[in-house]
Amino acid sequence: PTPPRHVVVIGGSMAGLLAAAVLAEHAKVTIIDADTLPDSPAPRRGLPQARHVHVLWSGGARAIERILPGITEAWIAAGAIRRSLPTDLVTKTAQGWIPRCREKQFNISCSRDLLDAVVRARVTGLSGVTTLQQSRVRALEGTAARIIGVRVDTPGQEGLLVTADLVVDASGRGSRARAWLQQLGVGGIRQAQVDSGLVYATRIFEAPPGAHEMGFPIVNVQSDPRVPVPGRTATIVPIENGRWQVTLSGTRGGQPTGDPDRFIPFATGIRDPIVGELLEGRKPLTDVAVTQGTANRRVYFEKAGLPDGFFAVGDSVATFNPLYGQGMTVAAQGLLAVRALLRAKGLAHPSFGREAQRALAPMVATAWGLATSQDILYPGATGMRPRAGVGLLNAYVSRLVTGATTREALTAAFLRVITMSSPPTYWLRPWVVWQVLRASDRGAPKAPPLTAAERAVAGLGPVAGRSGPAAAPGPGGPVDPVGPVGQAR
Repeated sequence: PTPPRHVVVIGGSMAGLLAAAVLAEHAKVTIIDADTLPDSPAPRRGLPQARHVHVLWSGGARAIERILPGITEAWIAAGAIRRSLPTDLVTKTAQGWIPRCREKQFNISCSRDLLDAVVRARVTGLSGVTTLQQSRVRALEGTAARIIGVRVDTPGQEGLLVTADLVVDASGRGSRARAWLQQLGVGGIRQAQVDSGLVYATRIFEAPPGAHEMGFPIVNVQSDPRVPVPGRTATIVPIENGRWQVTLSGTRGGQPTGDPDRFIPFATGIRDPIVGELLEGRKPLTDVAVTQGTANRRVYFEKAGLPDGFFAVGDSVATFNPLYGQGMTVAAQGLLAVRALLRAKGLAHPSFGREAQRALAPMVATAWGLATSQDILYPGATGMRPRAGVGLLNAYVSRLVTGATTREALTAAFLRVITMSSPPTYWLRPWVVWQVLRASDRGAPKAPPLTAAERAVAGLGPVAGRSGPAAAPGPGGPVDPVGPVGQAR
C-alpha cells in the first residue's frame, strides 16, 4: 500500500492551523512552531500583534466555520461575543456616523488569544495532526524544482531533516521563505510594500458595571485619508471577561506612544472624542502595548516559478494594515479555495503547490487593493503608487459611504464588502450604483449613536443640541423606505 502522505506546516498561528485542518483530510500533518503552543488563551512570543484589537469579520467567520464546523459556537462558549452589524456598532467613518439598524453582517469580538486557542484545540485534536514545538525551521530542503522537506533546529537536535510531500509556509510577517527559495536558486520573487508609518497602542480597561450584561457596542472613530493630516483612530471592543480592549493608531507624524498618561488624551483628541470620554474613570488592567512595523507588504509567490511541493499562506504572502481587519479572513477564504482544489485534484496532482498559490491570489489581491489605496494617501506614506483611475474609484466609494450614513440599502452594501462577504465588484452592481447616485448625508447622525441606556451605563450625560435621527434606532427603527434592502443582505 502507498504510505500516507506527509505535510509540514511552518507556523501554528491562525493561518497555519487552518492550513493544517484543510490538509489533514488528505495527509498526516506536522505543525512546526518556535513557541510552546499554550493549552488555553494566553500570549505567546511569536504573535506580538495579539495584544491589539482583533475583530473577525463575518466573511472570515463563515469561511472558518466551513473549515471547522461548529467553531463559532465554540468561540461563544469560550467567552467571545457575536456582534450584529451595524446594530452593535458605533462607528464614525471618514464620511460620518453609520446609523445602527437591522443586522446586515456580524463579527466575532474577543481577544486574539481566545480566537486562536479555540481553533488550536480543534485542529490539534484532529486525527493525523501533530506538533513540533520550540522548534525553528532553518531552511527548505530540496532543489529549485522540488521541495522535499525542511531542516529544523529542535530542543534535542540541530539541523533535523523533516521530510514532506508538501511544505506550507505560514510563519507570518517574519517569514524567511523568500530567502530560503533564493538559496535554492528560485529567483524573480517580486515584493511590494506600502507603508503609512502606522503605530498601534493598546490597553485593556475594566468595563463599567452592567456594560457587558447589556451588550455594550463596539465604538470606533476612523481617520479621513482625504484630509492631508496624519490618520489617527481609536477603537473600543468589548471582549471576554467584562473587559474593554482599546486600540489607538496613528500614521507617520501622528503616532500614539507607550506613555500611559497620554493614552486617553490621544483618544480624546481625534476626530470625535467619544472613545476618550468613555475611558475617563475606567480602571486600566494592563500597561500600554505598542507595535510598529505595520506596513502593507505583498510577496508575489504566484508569479514566480515555485518548486513543486511548496506554497505560502497568510502573512507570509501578504500583511495588511491591521486597521482593516483583513488578515485572518484572507487566509481562511484562500484556504477554502485550496480545499476545493485538493478535493478536485488531490495532493498528488503535479504542481499542486503552484496551483494552490494561484488559488490564494484573488483573495490577497482584493484585500491588498482595499488597504493600499487608502494608506498611500496619508502624509509621508511610502511605496507603490496607485494605478491610474484609483482616484475616480475612491471618489465613488466615498460617495457610497456617505450614502451609508443615511440609506439602509447602502449601509448593507458597504458592510457586505468591508466584512469581506462579497468582493468590491459588488459595489458596482446596477442597483448599488443607482443608490450611490442618489446618496447624500442629509439626515445623517450628528453625534455617536449611543442609546440613552448605553450613555448612562458608561457615565455619560445626554447629548445636547444634536440634530438628526434618533441616536440608535436598533432593529426595526427608522430606515430608508426606498431601495432594495433585501438584495443587499
